[in-house]
Amino acid sequence: MAKLKLYLLSLLLVAAGCSQNTSDAQSVVRSTAGPAPKELQGLAVATFAGGCFWSCEETFEELRGVRAAVSGYAGGTVAHPSYEQVGSENTGHAESVQVYYDPKQISYQTLLDVFFLGAHDPTELNRQGPDQGPQYRSVAFYRTPQEKQEIEAAIKRVNASKHYPEPVVTQVAPFKQFWPAEDYHQGFYRLHPNQSYIQAVSEPKVEKFQKAFKDKLKNPL
Repeated sequence: MAKLKLYLLSLLLVAAGCSQNTSDAQSVVRSTAGPAPKELQGLAVATFAGGCFWSCEETFEELRGVRAAVSGYAGGTVAHPSYEQVGSENTGHAESVQVYYDPKQISYQTLLDVFFLGAHDPTELNRQGPDQGPQYRSVAFYRTPQEKQEIEAAIKRVNASKHYPEPVVTQVAPFKQFWPAEDYHQGFYRLHPNQSYIQAVSEPKVEKFQKAFKDKLKNPL
């Protein structure tokens, strides 16, 4: 019953979705694409789209070996897109997270395991829970042929395991460009723990991930 109530509450949040109100969005200076900050240069980089980037960012941030996870937009055709443009479904972008990690501490395969089994539901097409639209689609972006092979192998493993009742629908796409989201989106999960969407939708997803990957966390539960 408690889960049913939580899900019904999440449905009421569909209109708002993974968003802030428009006035908040207009009050911040947007980040722009460019080279990684100096403290992140030299690290390996991976990019994933798994629905609302608030919980997805938090999931990767908690992994030991990940230095930073940045919310943004990838997979589209418009340069420097705004949140509103992406939400209009006219740019082709998906809400994404760019992960900067140390491959000596965490492997790309582990990131894939977390992405497919902990960060989101890869069997939902053009949606995640109450969030609907192609901007919430599941995408694993590859930078090299080896990464493409690893993604495809991971999808086969997940499907073969029957972890989900439905097959994975995640797109496997070449990485082209990542545009960091507006500043107010960065670290949103930790900055706004009492926000209704965070409590109803994001927090249960993060808690599920924490239980499944407790041995991979920077701060074990």
